Amino acid sequence: MTTGRSKIILVDDNMANLSVGKNMLKTFHEVYPVLSAEKLFECLERFIPDLILLDIEMPDMDGYETIRRLKDVEDFADIPVIFLTAKRDEGSELEGLNLGAVDYVSKPFSAPLLLKRLETQLLIASQKKALKRNNDDLQTTVLQKTKQVTGLQNAVLNIVAELVEFRDSVTGGHVFRTQKYLQFLIEQLVKENVYTKEVAGWDMDFVVSSAQLHDVGKIAISDTILNKPGKLTDEEFEKMKTHVLIGVDAIERIEATTAEHEFLHHAKIIAGTHHEKWDGSGYPFGLSGKSIPLEGRLMAVADVYDALISERPYKKAFTPAEAEDIIEAGRGVHFDPVLVDVFHPASGRFTEIVDRYREETRQDCVFRQQRIAV
Repeated sequence: MTTGRSKIILVDDNMANLSVGKNMLKTFHEVYPVLSAEKLFECLERFIPDLILLDIEMPDMDGYETIRRLKDVEDFADIPVIFLTAKRDEGSELEGLNLGAVDYVSKPFSAPLLLKRLETQLLIASQKKALKRNNDDLQTTVLQKTKQVTGLQNAVLNIVAELVEFRDSVTGGHVFRTQKYLQFLIEQLVKENVYTKEVAGWDMDFVVSSAQLHDVGKIAISDTILNKPGKLTDEEFEKMKTHVLIGVDAIERIEATTAEHEFLHHAKIIAGTHHEKWDGSGYPFGLSGKSIPLEGRLMAVADVYDALISERPYKKAFTPAEAEDIIEAGRGVHFDPVLVDVFHPASGRFTEIVDRYREETRQDCVFRQQRIAV
């Protein structure tokens, strides 16, 4: 027998049946007799029973209609229902079971039989609740573990990105800002229903965090090129361009050492394609148009914008307005025209990102320089 006293609502339009039924059950259960389906639903507003004993043949709303309404309400749908009826035909029983009843007891019923049927169904209901609790607990544990793994993954990405910026003294805050630009652009795609099919399959947390590794290959570029206080020669630029494939190779080697590498999928795409151009004149693969993955096309806008508004040893920083004009001029040449259409009317948000994180970036640069000096 189930432990404790279960709450049973007994529904029957016959007062004598209610009295008999309550007397049969009250020794083992808390019984709440009601005369109609309407009264049943009034009871359900006050408490949820462990089981409902429901007469089929009632005026106004019969048992079949009652169980249909119960199953339509999320809070009531899982309450076990046993039908009580004087009908003995197979069709009536089958109809009740098809509507979701867990059992079917014919009247007049004996106390031992009814109690046994109740015991069985209450036990099943109790086991279902226990299983649901276990599943919920398991799901919570999985979510917690996933959060921990994601946190660890992001920490690793942050550290690697910092290592790149430690070496590249002229691009302070670039990784952080481009990550914010990329996040904003993706949010705009979702808002404007652009490239919906492509974006729908993305894990946004992975995509945005992956942006930090877009220049990871620079860690293998010599300091004389990476921190040259002037414009690179053609030969030096060719060596600088190798950072793309070096980055892809580094990410692939990380993938090969772990089974949990889904978070690196977008990182490899972004690192490998953010220097490709819409007209096919980019590097390293000379991809063009939509053969360039969307992640790479998005990162191209973010990366170029930040390079334009940032001061370099060989150039002054462009104003945000000038950078916007250059991005616009690159429509269909350097950049995906659709992404330029998304960027241009909302470009003020890029300026806000720069202004908002300028002080944080400055402090971070000072901190990094102090660490390098040590």
